[in-house]
Amino acid sequence: MKNIEITPDPYKPYNLAQGYVVGEVLYISGQAAYGETGELVGINDFDVQAEQTFKNLKKVLEAGGSSLKNVVKVTIFLRDMANFNKIVALRKKYFTAPYPADTIVEVSALYSPEALIEIEAIAVLTK
Repeated sequence: MKNIEITPDPYKPYNLAQGYVVGEVLYISGQAAYGETGELVGINDFDVQAEQTFKNLKKVLEAGGSSLKNVVKVTIFLRDMANFNKIVALRKKYFTAPYPADTIVEVSALYSPEALIEIEAIAVLTK
């Protein structure tokens, strides 16, 4: 098992890993809209937060030796299911066919009251 590390790591203060590589499978922690400074970006702006979240997912996958095209399963947590169609468009932008298996759920809260989206993923190593 190998810990996936990125720099800077906005999750370090929370005592959790960005993800792990176990064999040829990556398990990625829920990614959110953290900017380079570790601060949440796009307060009250779903579009900005969603774009940043997908970029952060890409960064962690690449740090672990994979990529967005190797994602086999995502779970997307939304604060408002009214953004569902935006997620469908973002999936088309960031993933390629065959698209990953997906679960999308609306939640009443995430780790921060200002967070509007979080995405966790399972991927395989790039070959």
